[in-house]
Amino acid sequence: MTHRLILTRHAKSSYDDPSWADIDRPLNARGLRSAKQLGQWLNSRGDIPDEVLCSTANRTQQTWAGIAAEMPQHAELRLIPALYQAGPEALLTVLQSATYRMVMLLAHNPGIGAFAEALCARQPLDPEFTHYPTGATLVLEFDIASWADAQVGTGQVIDFITPRSLE
Repeated sequence: MTHRLILTRHAKSSYDDPSWADIDRPLNARGLRSAKQLGQWLNSRGDIPDEVLCSTANRTQQTWAGIAAEMPQHAELRLIPALYQAGPEALLTVLQSATYRMVMLLAHNPGIGAFAEALCARQPLDPEFTHYPTGATLVLEFDIASWADAQVGTGQVIDFITPRSLE
């Protein structure tokens, strides 16, 4: 049975106020625009998540809100503290707890970039993939019975995009 993962790094965040704790930083204007564009791109392709596994950071939640505004249906949103600044192992553990076949995971670098590299059976040729810039979105398919069976090196790349390529 095919399962699809949308792996997204939060969009561009603001550094305008040095008093903000890292977890509280919001998206800047470019990030808000990028989140909306990512939602339009995903929707146009039919990549509409049923479940969203999202870090509790303000910028990841705002990224999802921008994407969700462009979706025809609402996904089940799970805010997961363990995704904030998580490494690949923690990200895999959270992914393995997913229950729907079409899942989006929203998190942070460097963990999400390393996780993307680890999941791919064959990495995309896009030179931006190794940097996994803000808003980077990888769509992977897995031939598994459930997310509990997800393993590194088994995801088939469907697509990879960055907000810059959408402008």
